Parts: sequence; structure tokens; C-alpha cells
Amino acid sequence: MYPDYMNESLKKVAQTRNKRFELAKSGKPVFPPMSAEEREEVLNKFHPDYKPDAISEIRIGPNKGEKLTTEVADMLESRSRIRPELFDLTHPEYETDILIIGGGGAGCVAAIIAMKNGVKSTISTKLRIGDANSMMSQGGMQAAVRAQDSPARHYLDAIGGGHFDNKPELVRTLTEDAPETVKWLEDLGVVWDKLEDGSLQLLHGGGTSRKRMHSCRDYTGAIIMRTLMDEVKNHPDKITVFEFMPIVELILDNKGQCAGGILYNLETEEYFTVKARATIIATGGYGRLHIRGFDTTNHYGATGDGLVIAYRAGAKLLFMDSVQYHPTGAIFPEQIGGFLITEKIRGAGGQPLNKHGEIFVFPQEPRDVETSAIIRECLERNNGIETPSGRLGVWLDSPLIEMLQGKGYINKQFPAMHRQFIRYGIDITEEPMLVYPSLHYQNGGIEINEKGETNIPGLYVAGEASGGVHGRNRLMGNSVLDYNVFGRRAGKYSAEYVKTVELGPLSLEHVANYENELKNAKIKTDLITPVLLPSYTPEVVRKRQLTAHYEGTIR
Repeated sequence: MYPDYMNESLKKVAQTRNKRFELAKSGKPVFPPMSAEEREEVLNKFHPDYKPDAISEIRIGPNKGEKLTTEVADMLESRSRIRPELFDLTHPEYETDILIIGGGGAGCVAAIIAMKNGVKSTISTKLRIGDANSMMSQGGMQAAVRAQDSPARHYLDAIGGGHFDNKPELVRTLTEDAPETVKWLEDLGVVWDKLEDGSLQLLHGGGTSRKRMHSCRDYTGAIIMRTLMDEVKNHPDKITVFEFMPIVELILDNKGQCAGGILYNLETEEYFTVKARATIIATGGYGRLHIRGFDTTNHYGATGDGLVIAYRAGAKLLFMDSVQYHPTGAIFPEQIGGFLITEKIRGAGGQPLNKHGEIFVFPQEPRDVETSAIIRECLERNNGIETPSGRLGVWLDSPLIEMLQGKGYINKQFPAMHRQFIRYGIDITEEPMLVYPSLHYQNGGIEINEKGETNIPGLYVAGEASGGVHGRNRLMGNSVLDYNVFGRRAGKYSAEYVKTVELGPLSLEHVANYENELKNAKIKTDLITPVLLPSYTPEVVRKRQLTAHYEGTIR
């Protein structure tokens, strides 16, 4: 339950609710949407990406001289976990057609499609299969399927939301493949929300011009992942799964082709070499780096591993100066700080309110704009609600949804959300949620083309680890679509590739070369990557751990 001192603010929320309800019911905008100039102003002043120390120039590698998010630049300018000379690559422990790195949505989709094309694959995943951001997504998946909508409209929304920095050919692929992807998932067993007449239930997302959000209540990611995992597990003769075995470096051959990777068993602390005719990186994002100190919606293993290993091998990164903060992460109860409050809450009528019970931003601005407006309300205008630990948030008025949509709507459409808060004595059908932006998504990543190919032959990327699809800001529902569309494409085109490729002798020379680059650039670092698992040991405790190595920490 909320502390007593918040009651005065909660009363103001209740007092303004009827007036806000009448305005919402009228069909008029509940708050004026920002102009392009107003959006630019609030982003420049309040979005974390725009702070002077948010980006740093990277001094080595394919993106040398470019400015990247500071924590990412630090991670890339780091040392490898392995000594290449200790590995005998002439006798790999495992061989496979395709090595898929990551057992979330993109990895499972790629394995399924490769199997349909007659190719076997091995999934290497850091934790258990399905332990991924894909499992945790709530809101839904965009796809233009109605007569009043089209992939062209979807394309324009996505391009505009990405500040026109997206790679156009990737956005075209994303939006044109979307309707077919909806059907493919349904054929696999995904049960989309439907109306009483049997038609698909579609909702708005921030920054979209049409209702095109497909969902499975607020368990969308879990339902999709359950379906994909079942399909993977049903074909052990075609898809091998190594759990608790993340990859720590890629292997190339003497022709510069990707030829597998070095795996690390988290339980036995052993390394294993895998020779593969093609490799797909599907490692997801980097939320657990806690960029700018923000809480994160991401799962425990999201530490940007794919970026590091691909970059050392020579893959180019794209838009790594941009981070997405979800506007509404839980800020109280503090036990669930960062927990995702799906954008569907605002799509269904929930409104962001300040401590006076006033709406201060159009609820469906693009995510980066909505985030910046919330930060401004708390930090500049001093209209946030303080938590017992001194953090600030704003109300997200969920009871208004019940008034607009009918009693019982929240329990029907947002059962996971309701259950999460009721554990702490907060009934979101009667009381608003307290929220603040939370680190949510890696907008950029490894550059790919429409086939999921990188500039390294035989290396493919799908899902959040890729860059170019979303530009510098992703719209709601396009991430679930992204990992399905490009997971399918990476699976298809890598399967075609492995049938003709000839590999030469295997090599880890690129790892040694990268270490030399660090030395020649006079970069001194004790950071070892991939991080693998985040460390939450307080610095004061770490200093007393005199024998502890600073391995795997972000400074």
C-alpha cells in the first residue's frame, strides 16, 4: 500500500478524475499533442541521451572516432575473457550447421525456420531457454492487417518514430512482413486477443496513426515464447540447446568468414569450441548495464554480449549513441523498481498525472518524448511524487481505464499487471500506479541488411542485438515484430548460406589483434567482457574484497 503521506496527492487524482473522464469520453485529445518543435525542445533538455557526458568517442575498432553511449564505449574498449593461444581449434568439441547465440525470441524463431529449410542448428543460451526480454514483453506486436491500415502507413509511423534515422530497407521489410508474421505465429499456436465477432482485437500504441497492436492480454511475450519454445523442444533431432553456456568470442576462419564461437559453461567453468558454418547473434539488449544509473525492465542476463564479440570480430555498429527509456517503469513499490508498465495501459485510457492530479503530457507521445516530459515534470517543475527512499515519480491513472472501458477490463486485459501490484496491497483498479522512466531497449546494435547479414560473411543478427531497424527510437510493439521478422529471415538466409560455404582453418587471431589495438591506443582497462552477469555488489563491499577481480563490471 502507499504511505500515508501520499494520500493528499491521491485525493487530488480522485478529485480530477471525473472531469478527465468526460474529456476522454468526448473523443477530443485529453492533452494537446506536442508540435515537432516542442518535442525537439523537451528531448534536448531532458532526455538522458542529450546530456554532455552521455556519449564518448570510441578509440578503436570498426566505429573508431564515432561517439557512442559512454557505458557502451567503455564496454567495447575492454579485454577478452580468453587467451587465444590456449585453444586448439583443429579439434572443436562440437560442430553444427548454424550456431545460434541466444535462446530468446529471435534465436528460437531462427532455429525453427532453419529447421524448415532442412538445416540443423545449435542454440547456445546464457541462462535457460526463454530467459530473455522476449518473455517479458507485455504490450503486443504491431502489424497492419485492417482495411483502414497498410504496411505503408506502418512504415511511415516507424520511420517518424525513429527520427527518420532508420535504414529504410529494414523498415520496409519489417512492415511488409508483419501481416504474414501474425498468421505464422497463430498457425504455430499463439492465441491472439479477439473480439466477440472473432476479429482481431487491435489497440493504439504511442506514435502510431492506426490501431494495429496485436496482443495476448498483457502476457504477449510469454505466450509467444511458450509457443516458440515448445516448437524448439519438439525437434531435438534438428535443434540442440545448450543452457547456461553463453558465448565469449566468435571464431573466424582464415578467409574472414564467421565459423562458430567459444562457449563458456557457467556451471563447470569450462570452455568449449563450436565450429559452425554460419552463426546468428540473438543476444538481445544491454539493460543490465544500467545506462545513466536507470533501473531496467530487462532480464538478468541482458548485458550486451553480442555487441562485444561482434565488434571484436570486425562488425560495424549502428546508432549506439541512442538508448530507449520506457516512460512508465514502476518506481513504487521499490521492490519492483523498473518493472515494465506496458504502454497498453495508456493506450486503454490511463493518464500520466503530476502530484496535483493534473495531466501534463499527451499519453501517447513517442516513447522518448513521453519519457522526457515525465523527467521534466519531476525534475524541473518539481511536480513529482517522492518515494520513501527519495526517488520521484508520477501517477499513472489506471482506475480511469475501468471508467472508460467498463468494470473488469483491467482484470481481463492486464491480469499480470494487476497481480503484480496486488501483492503489495495496491489495487490498480482503485488506485493509480507510481511510475518513472526505466531503461528498456537498445535502439542501435550490429548493422544488418534485409537478410540479417552483417559485413562479416556467415554472421547474421536478429532481434534487439541488431541496429538500423528502429533508428534512434523504437515504437511500441515493433520489437516483438522485429525479432520475429528478422529471426525468420536470419534463419532462412543462413540456411541457404550453409549449403554452399566452404570454411578454411579456424582462427582467433582477431581477438589477439583487438588486444593489440587496445595496447597501441594506450587504453588501460581492468574491464573484462562479455560481462555475462551483472554485479550488484556495493562498491564499499567490493573494496573490502581484496582478492576480488574487477571482472565483468561496468564502471
